[in-house]
Amino acid sequence: MQYTIARTDRLADADARWDRPVWAAAQTLEITNFLWKDSGHRPKVQARLLYDDAALGLIFRVEDRYVRAVAEKFQDSVCTDSCVEFFVAPVPGSTAYLNFEVNCGGTMLVFRCPSPEERQAGKEQIVLTAEDEALMPVAHSLPKKVDPEIAEPTTWTIEYHLPFALFGKYFGIARPQPGTTWRANFYKCADHTSHPHWGSWAPVETPNPNFHVPASFQPLLFG
Repeated sequence: MQYTIARTDRLADADARWDRPVWAAAQTLEITNFLWKDSGHRPKVQARLLYDDAALGLIFRVEDRYVRAVAEKFQDSVCTDSCVEFFVAPVPGSTAYLNFEVNCGGTMLVFRCPSPEERQAGKEQIVLTAEDEALMPVAHSLPKKVDPEIAEPTTWTIEYHLPFALFGKYFGIARPQPGTTWRANFYKCADHTSHPHWGSWAPVETPNPNFHVPASFQPLLFG
């Protein structure tokens, strides 16, 4: 599997509009691997990526049901809500990665997860800061809090932009150029909704819900 990220002159501000003209240049990927024992709910989840000189932009579109969001603060456990996730390892030959988890209300959780080699050297997980959060505003089509749960069919979108300076801060890497390859996976979850489910873009070989498997990450090529 491989996804090629198209380049654009300017991403402009995130607004969570899937049909915004700038996104027409982006490939669409879909989360289709629901490999775990769950409620049987299979939402249609699509994502697109673009980049410009300053940032990597992502937008998700989810055709869902049983939608819920109660986590409201940065670094709250959003995976228990209706949530989309992007895990990315930007350094060639390393499995260290950032996990970007965002619920349908736009609340985000982000950690830097070390590689096994880094752990052996004493490097631990890093929790990103409020200053980092300010660099990653999230646009969302639903209210910040969705409670009670929406059982009816509901389509929601999330868009956020990740400045390349953030990756420089946590990985010491330069801004990607055309031909640069990162590795990543994309996920959908909803642990504490009435219909929990776990899906991925690239298959994850595990009998239990666990997205933190860098071996499953697939190439993202900067076009």
